[in-house]
Parts: sequence; C-alpha cells; structure tokens
Amino acid sequence: MPIANVDLLEISPSLEPTSEPSIELPFPQVTKSHILNCSYHSWYPSYRSITPKARLIPLSAAFLSYLRVDGIILPPENIPSSIDSNTDNEEDEATDPSQAWLDIHQKIKSTIFELGGSVMPKLNWSAPKDATWISATNDMACTTPNDIYLLLKSSDFITHDLEQLFDDCEDESEDESESWNKAEESSVDEPLSKIPYHLVLRKTIPAFNPALEIRCFVRSKHLLCMCQRDLNHFDFLPRLIPKLRSLIQDAFDKNLKKSFPDASFVFDVYIPPPHDRVWLIDVNPWAPRTDPLLFSWLEILNMRGREQGGADKLQDGVVRLSINGNACRNRTQDLDEEQGEEGEDDSENEEEDVFTPELRLVNRDDPEAYNFNTPQYSAHKLPKDVVDASVDGSAGLREFIGTWREIVARQEKEYREERVMDR
Repeated sequence: MPIANVDLLEISPSLEPTSEPSIELPFPQVTKSHILNCSYHSWYPSYRSITPKARLIPLSAAFLSYLRVDGIILPPENIPSSIDSNTDNEEDEATDPSQAWLDIHQKIKSTIFELGGSVMPKLNWSAPKDATWISATNDMACTTPNDIYLLLKSSDFITHDLEQLFDDCEDESEDESESWNKAEESSVDEPLSKIPYHLVLRKTIPAFNPALEIRCFVRSKHLLCMCQRDLNHFDFLPRLIPKLRSLIQDAFDKNLKKSFPDASFVFDVYIPPPHDRVWLIDVNPWAPRTDPLLFSWLEILNMRGREQGGADKLQDGVVRLSINGNACRNRTQDLDEEQGEEGEDDSENEEEDVFTPELRLVNRDDPEAYNFNTPQYSAHKLPKDVVDASVDGSAGLREFIGTWREIVARQEKEYREERVMDR
C-alpha cells in the first residue's frame, strides 16, 4: 500500500485561498413526510402487484443496535431454534450477537428458503450496493443470513439510513404530514429510534440485465425525464427507446401518477425481455441525496416539462450526453435553434407539440462514457487488511494500527537513508 507524506503548509492571511461561490440548487424544501413516503414499507403495499417478489421483516431495537455498533461479528452458522433463558449471559452474546434478536435471525433464514435460496437485501430506503466488494460473489445476492449481515454492516448507504435520514429536511406543517400520520399513527418529528425500520428481502432476479433498469424523474405529477441506471454503453438499447418510453409512461399514468402521495419523486423500474411489463424496483426522494446519474439536478430542475407547456422533439429518441457539471445539450436544443434561424413564420402554422419525456442513454461516441469503467462506489471501499482487523474487534484494530505505524516508520527511515547516500 503506497504511503503518502503530506506536509501541512502555513497559509499567510494575505494568501488565503479563494473559493468559488457554490451554486445553490433551486430545490423545494425536502420534508420528513416525503422521505417517509419513499420508505419501501410505506409504498410497497400499494404497488405490490407491480413489484418483484419481496418480504419485509420488522427490525427490533436490538438488531438496529447490532447494525450501528462498530466492528463485524457474525453469528455462528448453526444456531439453536429456541432460546434457553438460563444461558442468556454476556459471554454468549459476545460470541453470538444474534442471541438478542434470534427471532429475526430465524425469520431471515426461513425467508431466504421461501424465496428460492437467494435474496437481495435492503433497508427501508437504501440497498448496500456500495458494500458488494466485501461479498464473496461481488454482488448483492445472499444465500445465508451472515451474507446479509456482512453487507449491511459494511455499507455507508445503510449507515446513512440509520443515522442521517432526516439531514437537510425541513420541519413541516400538520397539513403536509397528514397523509403520513394517517398511515403510521406516528409523528414525523419522532426521533430516528421510532422509525419503523424493516429489512427488505427481494427474490434474486435470475439473469438480471442492468442495462434494462431505468431511473425516472417525476415533477408535479408529470413524468419529466428518464435515464439508464448502469453507466455503460449498450448497443441494443437505442432501438428500444420508443418502446421503453411508452411502457414506462403507461405504467406511470396507470399506477403511480394519481396514487403516490407526493407530486415530485424519483422511481426505478426494470423491464426484462420480452419488454412487455414494467416492474417497480424502488422509489426515491426528490432530493439532492438521490443520484441524477446521466443528468445533473440543476438541469432537471430547470427543465421545461409538461406542466410548464414545454415540448421536446427527439429524433429516434437519441440524445447527446455531456457530463461536465453544466447543463447538457441535446438534439432538442439544436432543433429549436435551427428552427429559430429559419424564421418565425413556419412555427406559427405548426400544431402544438406533445411533450415527450427524454430517455437518456450512454452513447458509444460520448468521450465521457469511457470514464464510467472505473469501479462504482470505489470511494466506499476499504483495504482487506482493515476489514480483517475489524473482525477481531478493538484488539485487532489496535494491532493493525501498531503494525501500520511500524511500516510507516520503517519506510521513512529507508527514505532518509537513501537521501543521505545520494548526497
């Protein structure tokens, strides 16, 4: 592992670095009720018929405490099906953390069996996609409870759900939170410990094709735009654009437009071959925390939509992609400019255009597309040595830190000796 020596520079007051002014996104206030409406356990009962097979397991305070505690201690593979109250002691809990939530552990085992032996876990909002690096199969498919625990405890996304759920949320009036209160009989102002956390176990989709998972953005009850979730180019996708866009628009109008409690939100769908059915995968908040992927939030927020009388003209649904922090130029803009140069006489006689949501793909000739080959969620990964040390608890971490300091000191000594010899 490379060692980086960083010198701390003293900065003179007259040479203070200048920072560029940040651009504040024109987001409406993100409310707690909106975040709660996007919880899987909140929307799943209403859309169960269009959602892949899944089971929800309510989580106890003891299990949530296990997820929050530092270190990774996994239960033994074989655990008795019943608990003997006489053997409930601190030593047993230290070696087997599941003794405090054995009912949940057994429910997870039975659910895995019920769903065919392989499941993909998530909590109410996030899936541990950033932790697949620690999985033996390098994906989210889990065949044992310990596979699930390892992913959940290694994920920063899961930690966000548990500790930072309401960051950047505004307090709301009673009218705004009324819909949630009716469904949950609880106030959105309750602390995180009162949130009804659930473990969602979804049946692993065989032959899952990530190219066919689409993220869709809804603003003011209108489907605004869409893009592929997997950041790679696929040759077969462009010819499917008209069909995919039509299917998604029909599914949204039929199932989500009138029934989802919020006017603006983001949802993910999966449309497997033969591309005749839309499956709802997830619902995400209309908030900066949700990844806009091939768009930027500034572009989405400033995009003219159907509710504003906007109309897009796409040729064969093809869009030019440019991801550089600025608003992307697409063929709609080029067409508008060309028509403006031709004069206003022709446009006056044209019929009113029907708004068509943009479905943006990664194109083969986009230079930016080649940057997508870097590992996704790489910022969340840890060296294997650190993970191995954490398994042994605080003692293992202390030993690792001591060894690390010895390596650094040895490399610094060798570096000084080399400089002396060079002189």
